Amino acid sequence: MTCVWKRTEAKLIRFDLERPVGGSGVNRVDVVIVEIQDSEGFVGLGFSYVLGGDGGMSARVADHLLRTFVTGQPVIPPRALWKQIEKSFNRSGLGPNMIGLAAIDTACWDLEAKRRGVPLAVAMGGQPRQVSVYASGNYSAGQSTTEVAETTAAHVSRGYRWVKPRVSGAQSDIELISAVRDSIGSGVGIMLDANEKCDLVSAKRLLRVAQEFDVLFVEEPLPARALQGLGALKRSSAVPIAIGEHVQDVSLLTNLMTRGLADIVQPDLAMIGGLTPTYDLALIAESLDVVVSPHFLPGLFVHVAAAVSSIRWLEDFPLLEPLFEGWPAMSQESTVYPSDKQGHGLVLSELSLSILNR
Repeated sequence: MTCVWKRTEAKLIRFDLERPVGGSGVNRVDVVIVEIQDSEGFVGLGFSYVLGGDGGMSARVADHLLRTFVTGQPVIPPRALWKQIEKSFNRSGLGPNMIGLAAIDTACWDLEAKRRGVPLAVAMGGQPRQVSVYASGNYSAGQSTTEVAETTAAHVSRGYRWVKPRVSGAQSDIELISAVRDSIGSGVGIMLDANEKCDLVSAKRLLRVAQEFDVLFVEEPLPARALQGLGALKRSSAVPIAIGEHVQDVSLLTNLMTRGLADIVQPDLAMIGGLTPTYDLALIAESLDVVVSPHFLPGLFVHVAAAVSSIRWLEDFPLLEPLFEGWPAMSQESTVYPSDKQGHGLVLSELSLSILNR
């Protein structure tokens, strides 16, 4: 008898944060939860999100896509389903469509691994390995230089060997970066996140300062679509540039890589559309000798890293972790190893269940 996707469900969690976080000062995350059960009783759990809230449309999209392409249909591999669904966006565009698809894709990969009785890392064709993690949590826009230095020192005291504070391209960045370096010494690597706050002039200044302090890379000195500006930055500085968390189009990131405008690409689970395009992008990066460092969720992306060697760093920016249980722990060497549970190993936490039951 053919196995079918028997039951599907899309739900929305409105997760209010205790304080604004990150370079954008996000104070709420809307999380799209998808569950898919097949006719043999296996259940896959997936999720996606909209930072800053307003995820209702993405949840409705996920529900529509489940009813249209999944419920009652024969079970097919996750990548085949992803391609089938993504093809339907040719008239409606990406936007909420990709965010909804990301939750479905993650659930399908979880289900696929459980059907095979293996961890997600193995189901994706990989061999589990330790992957380096850098700290970018607890930094936020508007912090004083002293607060940034104290946050950095706290990360290092917990064992992190790389840190990524926020910058803006302002003259004050010089003092901030100097204070960070003084607080941790020379043995810890520094990355910088500009979060698209610079124009070309301030971005050039930021990269000059970054080179003076031996910064490993600068993230988003300009938006990903600023191709001319990124080209000017690459011609004027040897500091590696990271980009990608706001991009929904694999072809744009591929273009940036092939033109030498991105040294590190940072796909975001929700924006890029799930684990399938993250895997595809990492394979392309592997062939171009470009490094991949996905946007937060290290405990999930470590499974993809098992299958593709281009994923060299994972980002620890705690945000959605309270909503799920089963995250793998970071080692004392600032690395993470995938869970050995079947699937991705995550389940909804008591906090998630309480929000859903309100």
